[in-house]
Amino acid sequence: MEIPGFGPVEIAHLVSDFTGTLSVDGRLVEGVRERLLSLSEHLTIHILTADTFGTAERELSGIPCRFHRLSGENHDHQKEAYLRELGPERVMALGNGLNDRLMLRAARVGVAVMLPEGVAVEALLSADILVRSPVEALDLLLEPRRLKATLRF
Repeated sequence: MEIPGFGPVEIAHLVSDFTGTLSVDGRLVEGVRERLLSLSEHLTIHILTADTFGTAERELSGIPCRFHRLSGENHDHQKEAYLRELGPERVMALGNGLNDRLMLRAARVGVAVMLPEGVAVEALLSADILVRSPVEALDLLLEPRRLKATLRF
């Protein structure tokens, strides 16, 4: 899709944080599962998470995705490096935390998701779009004219 002033957007990968982005207190937000299942038919879904609540794999069970649990330190750099290996020009990234800021900045389209956990200011400033829920974020891919309407100059 061509977005006036923003340029071409062709998304092949959805890269998302889990905790505070797709989930609240370790549980998927209602409506996320169905949307991820639908999107998995058209693009590759990648979940990068420290899995604060230890529930991510269970919550994502049955959803075709590449699950990567982060370890050690510098999760922000781990997420950015993962995204860069995919080719950031074909990635939409979702996140909310400080450790998502580099990934959101590097992605072709970075979406900050604001759930009860909040959004780190640096993550917000690194994103192209702010939404109120992961459902709204995923709907940008399911209804691409919304993406175009938001990003056009």
